[in-house]
Amino acid sequence: MLKKLLELFFAFAKVGVMTFGGGYAMLPILQREIVENKGWATEEELADYFAIGQCTPGVIAVNTATFIGRKKDGVAGGVAATLGVVFPSLVIISLLAGVITHFSELAWVKNAFAGIRVCVCVLIFNAVWKLGKKSVIDKWTTGVFLLVAAGAILTDWSPVVFVVFAGVCGVALRVLLHVQPGKGGAAK
Repeated sequence: MLKKLLELFFAFAKVGVMTFGGGYAMLPILQREIVENKGWATEEELADYFAIGQCTPGVIAVNTATFIGRKKDGVAGGVAATLGVVFPSLVIISLLAGVITHFSELAWVKNAFAGIRVCVCVLIFNAVWKLGKKSVIDKWTTGVFLLVAAGAILTDWSPVVFVVFAGVCGVALRVLLHVQPGKGGAAK
C-alpha cells in the first residue's frame, strides 16, 4: 500500500515540479504522465476530470490529481496525489518568496518572466487544443462550444454561468433529443 501511495505522490510531484504558469499549463504534462506514461486514466477520463475539476472549487490540476489518486487508491491515494502535486510548488514558492522582491526589478528577470509567459500561453493553447479534440466531437457539442465561446467573448459573465449552461445543454440534449455523446444523432 505504501509503495502505491509513494508512486502516486512522486508521479504527481513530477507533474508539479515541471509546471510553470498555473493549473492550465499543467494539463499537457498531466496528460503525458497520467495517460501515456502511467496509464492511470484514458484521454476521455482525463477530459472528464478536467471538466469536473473546472466546476469544483480549487485549482484544476489539484482537483484532477485528487480525482485520479482516489480512483487509483481510494481516499489515501487522493491525499497522496494531491500532496504530490502541490509539494513542489510549496517548496519553490517558499524559497522564492524571500528573494523575489530583491530581484524582480532586474532587466534580465523581467525578460525571463516575459519569455515564460509566452511559453505558458503555448502550453495552455496545446492543452485546450487536445481537450477540444476530445470534447467537441459532433454537431451538438460544436453548437454548445460556439454558444459558450461567443458568450465568453461578448459578455463579462462569470465562467460559472457558462459551465452551468453547458451542463444543462448536455443534459437537455441527452434527455430531450436522445443524443448519445459522440454520436451526433438520435439514439436508437
